[in-house]
Amino acid sequence: MSKLVYKNMKDTDTELYNLIMEEKQRQEESIELIASESYVSVPVLQASISLLHNKYSEGMVGERYYGGTDVIDKIEGLCKERALSVFNLDENVWDVNVQPYSGAIANFEIYNALIGPGGRLMGLDLFSGGHLSHGFKIENRKISVTSKYFESHPYKLKSDGSIDYEQMQRDFVDHKVSILIGGASAYPRDFDYKRMRKIADLNKAYLMADIAHISGLVACGRMNNPFEYCDVVMTTVQKMLKGPKAGIIFYRKMKNGVNIQNLINRSVFPGCQGGPHNQTIAGIAAALKIAKSEEYREFIDQVLRNMQAMTKVFLENGIKLLTNGTINHLALLDMRNIQMDGQVFSLDGSMFEWVCNFVNISLNKNSLPDDSSCLHPNGIRVGTVSVTTRGMKEDGCERIARMLVEIMKKLASYGLISVEETKERVRKDEWFTEMRVRVKDTVREYPIPGADLFERSND
Repeated sequence: MSKLVYKNMKDTDTELYNLIMEEKQRQEESIELIASESYVSVPVLQASISLLHNKYSEGMVGERYYGGTDVIDKIEGLCKERALSVFNLDENVWDVNVQPYSGAIANFEIYNALIGPGGRLMGLDLFSGGHLSHGFKIENRKISVTSKYFESHPYKLKSDGSIDYEQMQRDFVDHKVSILIGGASAYPRDFDYKRMRKIADLNKAYLMADIAHISGLVACGRMNNPFEYCDVVMTTVQKMLKGPKAGIIFYRKMKNGVNIQNLINRSVFPGCQGGPHNQTIAGIAAALKIAKSEEYREFIDQVLRNMQAMTKVFLENGIKLLTNGTINHLALLDMRNIQMDGQVFSLDGSMFEWVCNFVNISLNKNSLPDDSSCLHPNGIRVGTVSVTTRGMKEDGCERIARMLVEIMKKLASYGLISVEETKERVRKDEWFTEMRVRVKDTVREYPIPGADLFERSND
């Protein structure tokens, strides 16, 4: 055993090594349009494979249950300082917990801290672009654990795709909700936190923002600032911040005599978690260092320009978008009644996702407000964070959008056939084989950060 632990994976576990290399090849040869994904930086990768994995450190900075945590305290302290700095927060008013393992867990920890089991929460409905962890349920079944442990009363969008704040207010008061959540996983517009603050105050409730998807836009002042009005703000790190998979909870230390700081920290540990992942916290710190740079601001602006370039192509080709456009990094395509080249056709969102994956384009099916199924929705979600990270500009994103339009036209030419018949034709059709080659050629000149780091660690 003492010999095996010193050898490289390449030499001791070729099966796993080859699978990792297979995934590396897939990423390098694919166009990544999934709005919740990105590529981490080399410093984040380096932190993630560091010896910080070896240290257990239950507790908070300066209050650990293990010895040998002096350096760990310094790393977590640095991470907290950088988190507050990225969002320009006053450390006398705000604090932050960087230990949550993920965004969904962080959200649960917030609810557990502030409203407790059975407490009433209100977030954006999943079919309207909300997230599972905002209390998702359907008519006869509670789906997310956040709808099982807490009483969920979601708000929805109006027919034009905008948030129905008037109905939100009526339901919020009627149901005596204790925490109002502004945040989404698939919403191409902004939130009116000022108005939501007024609604929350009607019940003397907490206002929370989940900015997991838009944290970089908020940090760079490109979208409304939730910190002006919210009591708690949660973000993940792996999306726009391009860090490791983790959650961060920002909170006002006090509210109306309530010590939110103690409530949040105790909910994270020992309430919901054990020892923090120190290698991840170091990776968060590395990502936040980059997020404070001028280069990062330029990146954020390019993300927005790239998305506008893509949506222009979609609209010009008769594809409807939720809210008729977007102001952030993602867009929702309505695959019903597409008007293109004199014909009108509709495509199943899950089928289009499968076909795009076949040609090495990763995107995801997504529910639209009037959908009834998450598995076979009428929408497609696309985002530009990943392709922008690889260095693409507007011309490259226009080219990608035109590829998607071509795929839609090709599928429409098949006519009304079953899902299995469509898949079988796609597999045999040389047109799609050639499209896969075009995709590979498109991304070849745009490297992924740190793509060779794993290989070099095995030399």
